[in-house]
Amino acid sequence: MKRREFLLHSAAAGAALGVRSAVLPRFAAAAAPREPMDPAVSRDLAMRALDAARSAGASYADFRMSGERSQALGTRERQITFFNDADSFGFGVRVMANGAWGFAASRETTPDEVVRVARQAVAQAQANAAARQRPVQLAPTEPVRDAKWTSPIQTDPFSVPIEEKVDLLLRANAEALKVNGARFVNSVMFFLKLDKTFASTDGSYIEQTLYRSFPQMNITAVAAGGGDFQSRNSTDVAPRGLGYEHVRNADFPGNAGRWAEEAVRKLSAKAVEPGRYDLVLLPTHLWLTIHESIAHPTELDRIMGFEANYAGTSFINPIQDFLGKFRYGQNFMNIQGERSSPGGLSSIGWDDEGVKPDEYLIIKNGVLNDLQTTREQAPWLADWYAQSGKPVRSHGNSYAQSWDAVQFQRMPNVNLLPHPDRDVPLEELISGVENGILIDGDGSFSIDQQRYNAQFGGQVYKEIRNGRIVGDLKDVAYQMRTPEFWNSMDLIGGQSTYFVGGSFFDGKGQPSQVNAVSHGSPAARFRGVNVINTGRRA
Repeated sequence: MKRREFLLHSAAAGAALGVRSAVLPRFAAAAAPREPMDPAVSRDLAMRALDAARSAGASYADFRMSGERSQALGTRERQITFFNDADSFGFGVRVMANGAWGFAASRETTPDEVVRVARQAVAQAQANAAARQRPVQLAPTEPVRDAKWTSPIQTDPFSVPIEEKVDLLLRANAEALKVNGARFVNSVMFFLKLDKTFASTDGSYIEQTLYRSFPQMNITAVAAGGGDFQSRNSTDVAPRGLGYEHVRNADFPGNAGRWAEEAVRKLSAKAVEPGRYDLVLLPTHLWLTIHESIAHPTELDRIMGFEANYAGTSFINPIQDFLGKFRYGQNFMNIQGERSSPGGLSSIGWDDEGVKPDEYLIIKNGVLNDLQTTREQAPWLADWYAQSGKPVRSHGNSYAQSWDAVQFQRMPNVNLLPHPDRDVPLEELISGVENGILIDGDGSFSIDQQRYNAQFGGQVYKEIRNGRIVGDLKDVAYQMRTPEFWNSMDLIGGQSTYFVGGSFFDGKGQPSQVNAVSHGSPAARFRGVNVINTGRRA
């Protein structure tokens, strides 16, 4: 449907909350699913590509064919604002020749085309070899033959009628607007399904299906006279690698009124006084701080300078001065990398190099212990692994979301583990604070090119006095330097405070690629953090 035609129909649909417009059946008809490729045909294409690459001079080759189905739906107050349903299918061939990489891709999945593309990738690798400084070495991996993996979903989100999705969002909007002072509300849903086939000259052949779901709502309250406005985002509903059951369980119609009331309360909340406070950060907020100040700076390609042009480098450099030596936090601080947690956005069976991801401690007992790696990157840490008595092995962090993009190092699920000895409740974290702030939900943020200096805001702020929550605050943001901030963490919560947040659209690379990643965390307490007032004007 053309955009202009869609807008005309959606305006009519917004006239009533019952969504009985003729536009919705047309949406459903417009999103016909792509017919799956015969598995025998997929395997034949993969083998043809690998054989052609070897014949052309490749010492290694892998073949990735994928279909990407995405859907986005948005509403505002009583109307539909956008709808998009897209499907993309193709393949890519990555090869190594003369110690250098080459890559080529195509959306034409025919026997002749896979051969042509494989030869093109080899020609590119041979040309790239002229400029390489040292030959690429790959860490060993065991071949995986005829393996399959699927995200643990209950309901395929693409099987749910558009009418049902729109009805849920508009009902949630209506509940939010019942709250006096709530003026604007936006609600959206994003869904993704990836069908991926991987084959390599190492002997691996893997089929995987990944699902992701992300419902989100933002409510804005406006003061009488329009002198102030405050918003509340549904950050306690995170994107997950689950199906439509995640949307239903989020119960937007049931929670919208609470979120709207929290937005309205911020209008009359006390503006924070700048100064140093103890902070109790809920995991709905802390996941983003983990993402920016721990997960990104421990990407090995970023440390080596390969991301400098886009999203910066890392303060962790030179590596030999940090691994096993740099104290990120207290002894109870453990940061885990993994791709196996059910519903994790980065969870998979095997990565895009055919490696079974492992669970590893990036930070162990407060000290930097390991880094995110692919098969190419793991040998860069050979000295550290030998010193630590570990094998040179990729952690399985290679990924590309689209068939036309070359796979490279992407973030696993990076989690702050709960207290190692006991289930510390949130009440205990609060009770130890004389003058502090509790922050719930993620907000605006900024961080420098080395992931060292940063500023973070949130959604809901509570004033803590003498171990008790005494009222609401607004206009809060804290400033931090990564090492000082994490070393100021004096207590973390237990499993009962644990929550998994995450990013559905994490960018990296040139040309830019998108990844999705989860970050689990308990609540945590930080001492003497500098807080500023974001609402003050000079």
